[in-house]
Amino acid sequence: MYLIEWGFWQMAIESEAARNAHEEEMTPAERRATQDFYQGDLTEELHFQQVSEKPRAHGPVFAFNETFLEVRCGGSEEKRGLITIMTLGGLGPILYTGFTITLYSLYLDLFSLHSTSLVNVIITILMLTMDAAIIYFYLKYGLQFTRLEMLTTRHLLIRFNRKTQQVHLHRPRSCGGIVTFQWKTTGSTAIYPEDDSLSAGMRLGLVWHPSHTGLPHMEMALLGKQGQGGSELRDEWEFIRRYMEEGPDAVPRPRLSTQLPSPIQAFSAQFEGLGRFFRKSSWPFKVVLLMVWPAFVIIGTGHWLSLLMCWRPRWPKVIREAGRPGKPIPPVTTLADYPPAIQERLLANADRWQLKPGRRPDKQPRKAKKNTPTV
Repeated sequence: MYLIEWGFWQMAIESEAARNAHEEEMTPAERRATQDFYQGDLTEELHFQQVSEKPRAHGPVFAFNETFLEVRCGGSEEKRGLITIMTLGGLGPILYTGFTITLYSLYLDLFSLHSTSLVNVIITILMLTMDAAIIYFYLKYGLQFTRLEMLTTRHLLIRFNRKTQQVHLHRPRSCGGIVTFQWKTTGSTAIYPEDDSLSAGMRLGLVWHPSHTGLPHMEMALLGKQGQGGSELRDEWEFIRRYMEEGPDAVPRPRLSTQLPSPIQAFSAQFEGLGRFFRKSSWPFKVVLLMVWPAFVIIGTGHWLSLLMCWRPRWPKVIREAGRPGKPIPPVTTLADYPPAIQERLLANADRWQLKPGRRPDKQPRKAKKNTPTV
């Protein structure tokens, strides 16, 4: 499911009316939080020093060679299948019933020995009208949500090309499209050990801030599986960093995954990040988790169906050939690569990513309240 990526892109191209309506619903504290970004924060979070002694790719990794490393992206992969279940479970029976009744009525009219009745004609027209209306409203309002996990590319991808020192994101146009950045503009969320307690169940996040890319908006990618702690995320970032900085011989060779619609990937995604939590939980809680296994089966089946109803993503030729001798280096993404209407929207929301100068001020300790004597 590409819900997080879609929502982030929609925020970047939000219309003025929609943004004003959204900001009116925010509390003063929420407004301050959206503007609480300092230049010093970005400087501290963008470095390429060693952060782990055990580089490891948690995957899924689709390609690993001398030229590039390719990893799956997606911020809510474990929830993929929910939209598929709702779409097929909602549209399927209605359309099937409508088409069955319509075809049966036509069969009676064309091949029956009896004359065509007015009732059959009315039923046929009503069924055709109902099916046409359902399909129309689905295509107009529902398709944009269905395509978050069906009738779209099977996976979001990120490719690290060490020969060109570039990073490429492969996403549908509705989620920002395909973009290219310089490796040295990449920021990571897995740098500081003190964040380990906040990272359970999270994915490794990479960010590209406008102050480094020249774009009027920030880009984001959530890599691989959910971590079971911040240490796993730092191991994965260290794996990527060493690959790009030192080469494939500096890291252990990862196990490669298939981009085919594998049912193993579909069902295993439901349990990402639960291994350590399950081992440390109490026996009564483990029994409860085992009792809800039918829900995991249903969601996993929907996940697999969504993979079957998607196609394998394909990179543009210039990115596929990047790093080969004599082949051109892909151009870095700029504002001019977007359509004029999107450019206008991106510029209108550019103030969202502005940084305050200097470093974040230290938090002042709260003064203890003096006890006033009672009279």
